[in-house]
Amino acid sequence: MKRNIEIGKHAGFCGGVNLCIKTLDEELEKSSEKIYCLGELVHNKDVVNSFKNKGVIFVDNIKTVPNNSKLVIRAHGAEKHTYELAEKRRMRVLDLTCPKVAKIKEDVREYINEESYIILVAKKDHPEAKSTISFLGDNASIIENEDELKEIVNKLNKYKYVAVIAQTTFDEKVFLEYAEYIKGNVCKDVNVMVKNTICNATSIRQNETREMAKSKDVMIIVGGKNSSNTHKLYNISKEECENTYWVETKDELNLNVLEGKLDVGIMAGASTPKNVIDDVVQAIEEYEG
Repeated sequence: MKRNIEIGKHAGFCGGVNLCIKTLDEELEKSSEKIYCLGELVHNKDVVNSFKNKGVIFVDNIKTVPNNSKLVIRAHGAEKHTYELAEKRRMRVLDLTCPKVAKIKEDVREYINEESYIILVAKKDHPEAKSTISFLGDNASIIENEDELKEIVNKLNKYKYVAVIAQTTFDEKVFLEYAEYIKGNVCKDVNVMVKNTICNATSIRQNETREMAKSKDVMIIVGGKNSSNTHKLYNISKEECENTYWVETKDELNLNVLEGKLDVGIMAGASTPKNVIDDVVQAIEEYEG
C-alpha cells in the first residue's frame, strides 16, 4: 500500500539545539580533558548517548563534579545557585543555555523590584522553568494550570506592575489565554505587561502540527518522552487527529496503527535528530499493512 507521508518542514533540531551540539563538539575536538555536563544536554537519549561515547560525563548534581573541572551548562540553563557554586569551586563553565532562554531574564529585568510581580507560565518541573524563576527574585511565581492562574490573580492587585512571560516551549495558545485572563481580572490600577517569550521556532512548529493534523489519518510525533516541547506537539496533534501517537524511536512505533491509513503526518520535537526521524519514515514506508 502506497502511503502519502508528510514530514513537518520544521520537524527536528531548532537553532538553539544545533548551536548547543555544535559548540560542544568543537570543545571536544580542541580539548582532551574531562568534560562534565549537568543534566541531559538536550532531552533526547540519542544525543546524550552520542556525547557519552565521545567522553562527556553526565551528572545530576554539581556536587559530584571535582573542583576546577570544565562544566557544561545544558541548553535549558541552570539555576542561579549552580552558577554561584561553580564560581566558588573555580569550575570553567561552558554555558550552552539556548540564547532565547537566556534572554528571558533580560526581558523582565526592570520588573525585579518590590513594586512588581512576575508570572512565568511554565511547567514547574521543567529545568528551563527552574532556571528562569531562580533569577527573578522573591516576587515571582510559576503557574501551569487554570487553578493556579485563578489563585494568583487575587494576589496581584497590590502591585503596580505585573509581567507575564512563558517558558520558551510552552503551548502558545494556552499562554495567550492565561495572559488575557490576567489582564481582564486585575484591577485597573495594575499595569500588566505581556511578553510572549515562547520561541518563534516553537510557535511555528506548533502551528504547523495543528494544521497538518487536521488533514491526516494518522499523526506520528517523534521525540524524547521527557521533552516538554514534544509533549506539547503531541497534545496539539491529538486535539485535531485522534490517531496521534508519540514515539521516541522507530522501535516504539506500533505499525499496526497504520493499517488502512493512507495519509500520515510526522512531526518531531526540537531535540530530535534527523536520523531518528528518517528511521521512523523508513519503517512506515516499508510497512505493507
